[in-house]
Amino acid sequence: MGDQPAFTLTIDQNKYLPLDGREVHAILTIGSAGAPVTQAVPAEAAEVIIIDTSGSMSGSKIREARQAAATAVRTLRDGVHFAVVAGTERAQVVYPGGHANLVRASPATRAEAERAISRLSAHGGTAIGEWLKLAGHLLTAHPSAIRHAILMTDGQNNERPEVFASVLAGWSGKFVCDSLGVGDDWAPAELRKVAEAMLGTFDFVRDQGDLPEFFRRLTQTSMSKTVAELSLRVWVPQTARLKFVKQVSPTLLDLTGKRTDVNPLTGDYPTGSWGAEEREYHVCVEVPPGQIGQEIRAGWVKLVRPDTQEVVASGNVLAQWTDDLAQSTRINRKVAHYTGQAELHELIQDGLSLRAQGDIDTATARLAKARKLAEESGREDTARLLEKVVEVDPVTGTARLRRNVDKADEIELDTGSVRTSRLRKEGS
Repeated sequence: MGDQPAFTLTIDQNKYLPLDGREVHAILTIGSAGAPVTQAVPAEAAEVIIIDTSGSMSGSKIREARQAAATAVRTLRDGVHFAVVAGTERAQVVYPGGHANLVRASPATRAEAERAISRLSAHGGTAIGEWLKLAGHLLTAHPSAIRHAILMTDGQNNERPEVFASVLAGWSGKFVCDSLGVGDDWAPAELRKVAEAMLGTFDFVRDQGDLPEFFRRLTQTSMSKTVAELSLRVWVPQTARLKFVKQVSPTLLDLTGKRTDVNPLTGDYPTGSWGAEEREYHVCVEVPPGQIGQEIRAGWVKLVRPDTQEVVASGNVLAQWTDDLAQSTRINRKVAHYTGQAELHELIQDGLSLRAQGDIDTATARLAKARKLAEESGREDTARLLEKVVEVDPVTGTARLRRNVDKADEIELDTGSVRTSRLRKEGS
């Protein structure tokens, strides 16, 4: 297996628990070197480019969207299977026309696709579930490929919530989808659901002129993937309970509900496709109290290729009980950092939602606390956005919500809250 990418797994934790201590926290850092240089044949890939062509996309928006889709097509490498889908209240394959199959990218098919894209016009409603369903059916024909979709929208989803939810549940884990929201009339909550179900990212394109660059970057990242799927396989002892498994970097993504049981003590958690990159995950295990000096394996983590069951890396999460207060009260820096980042996300989400509901006092308290936390944890970008929503009197320390908040600033704060900062090295 000399042509396989190399994976590393390192575990950061403080294993020492006080006598009544039950919760074990660990941060797993997973690194992939991507495919080695010797691998001449790139990984098989399948890509669906989904463009919102509903009525609200008229004028300059549809022009930028056509340019963005064409940019994505040009970024596809030769041999990648692809299709372009136009989304309204239904989904339609605009290229290749006439049949629901993907075609291989070549100079000729790329030129044909660009011609088809240039004819896209804006009309109709928005049904994101329909778009994802069609992408799923197209990608299903390529089971061994790295399957990916890019979706962009500028509006609110018109589907009934239960219809949308059932599409997301049905296609979750079948392909990765990265979404983009354009302008200030879309609901971040909708694309957050897509990102969580499809293990992708979602982002805000504040200036529609930047749309082609976003498409180029997402397509390039997708083209650089070398492994279609890796599972995080977590075993915990019979007396223990796995409380959660979350991706904490580069974005927050809760994987706890995505477990597939391997046996009663072991579960697989999907992580999606991989290229040369590093991600971090937070695992929390609840264990029964132990005796002084007793050490147990609280968790055994393996990185597994689901197709071959090959284990590419593994590591242990440990717990040891101690009556040494200095040992048991020391919080691992990485664990503390990502716990803080998750708290920041929750404060922002709570604050914005309470503000929308009219609970101004609680919203102010949450957002002011988020601003302080952002400043303390070096999230200058987030602190700047929070400053546009909540102001703090430098003399009295009293916080109050600003009256006229730009809708785009609010969306940027909302979407950006899932991104986390890496822990800075000691002394830097």
